[in-house]
Amino acid sequence: MTALDRESTVAVVGTGTMGQGIAQVALLAGHRVLLHDTAPGRAQAAAEGIGGRLDRLVAKGRLEPRDHQAAMARLTPAESVMELAGCALVVEAVVEDLAAKQRLFSELEEVVTEDCLLATNTSSLSVTAVAGALARPGRLVGLHFFNPAPVLPLVEVVAGAAGDAAAVATAYDTVAAWGKTPVHCTDTPGFLVNRVARPFYAEALRVYEERAADPATIDALLRESGGFAMGPFALMDLIGQDVNEAVTRSVWEAFLHDPKFTPSLAQRRLVESGRLGRKSGRGWFSYDSQNEGAPHRMGGAHGEAAGPRNAQPAAGPGRVVVRGSLGPARALAELAAESGIEVAVDPSAGDAAILLPSGTPMRLADGRLPDGPGIQFDLALDYRAATRIGIAPSGPVHAADVDQAVGFFQALGKEVSVIRDVPGMVVARTVAMLVDLALDALAGEIASARDIDTAMRQGVNYPLGPLEWGERISASYVRDLLEALHVWYPGGRYAPCPELRRRAAAEGGVVSS
Repeated sequence: MTALDRESTVAVVGTGTMGQGIAQVALLAGHRVLLHDTAPGRAQAAAEGIGGRLDRLVAKGRLEPRDHQAAMARLTPAESVMELAGCALVVEAVVEDLAAKQRLFSELEEVVTEDCLLATNTSSLSVTAVAGALARPGRLVGLHFFNPAPVLPLVEVVAGAAGDAAAVATAYDTVAAWGKTPVHCTDTPGFLVNRVARPFYAEALRVYEERAADPATIDALLRESGGFAMGPFALMDLIGQDVNEAVTRSVWEAFLHDPKFTPSLAQRRLVESGRLGRKSGRGWFSYDSQNEGAPHRMGGAHGEAAGPRNAQPAAGPGRVVVRGSLGPARALAELAAESGIEVAVDPSAGDAAILLPSGTPMRLADGRLPDGPGIQFDLALDYRAATRIGIAPSGPVHAADVDQAVGFFQALGKEVSVIRDVPGMVVARTVAMLVDLALDALAGEIASARDIDTAMRQGVNYPLGPLEWGERISASYVRDLLEALHVWYPGGRYAPCPELRRRAAAEGGVVSS
């Protein structure tokens, strides 16, 4: 371990929400903490704010009164940068402006000792560029905490191009000693989480822009079928439409307008209209200030209800035929049998499908639209545990067949949302893109496989890391889905990355059964 000992002094420069959160983490880890802000009086106000939050922890029984008193005795506002001279670590959490950060670190370099570790909490700027103005850039690392810092466990430890290995190791071990979960990451646009997570928002926005489904239904499918803790539209409202769109645009620009990161025009219009989400009272949804910010109406032009679209109860088929291997959806045959539906098996070659009594096939979304009448159903994290399934009729499907498809999944205990026939549906295309970007990051040695999956589980609360998810549903399924989407939407957004192609080839191009 190369973690800083608890006798070391830590300083935080910038006393906004994030700065105060980082200071609180270091304080409760046992360090003496100095707070500095260029605005007169703000450091003192921040110290009082931290004290108030510690009071609430005591009231909830999460902090002993004696520990509260000891922590406050170690917290000191510093009105001048000169007061930071004896610090072992200085963490910067000022405005996201490269010139401002460079000026601050140049000033700090003149004050602190040579062995003082410098850290930036930037979420969107290059750590290499921030360190570029220093005489000794190797001692500056990125420590990207997630908001609220005292609550969320993940910290991305970012090594700049000139980063010193010993400095990075000290930073990593220190935040681990603080009770956080650090992950290593090289200096790339968006680092790990903000890079790999873009499709979670982008694909939902794309489906909405094609008018295949409304925001509430898309959110419900990703939560109740995909297993995500929160839908993308509600999450964008929580983050702030302006903040979320700015991160997407920053990553897109940093990757020289790579189509995989293209921002959404629909989101841009929402920002321009001032509908920024919860903080403005309206975004994709409107929020009732008298009801703890609960969404109650959509932010769209039609003012639809916030609840998802649920199909009406329908009679399911008494018998179905399962043709071929259903791959990631193979559990459906067992669930159907358990629900009392007679299941016959047809092992013949051809497209895998669940055949309704009329012969109409129900197929797992694979990025294509059926050539003839058919019904797609969406991917689920766990078909047994899922409480909702999306289906999409395609071609001249009889209404009676749609009703039987609805009834089939209702017999399995699922709510059903019927959406328009969009290639890849909702969950399948979202997960496929997450897997693709994660594999691309792995191949580029941005981070290890373990750190990528840890970052996505703990940074944005995904039910599975994208690499683990890709292994579960198979690289072949993901590749084939993205290749099909690439045919429908040429331009590069859905082109599978080389690492995904390599892994699919190693599987022999066959979806595991």
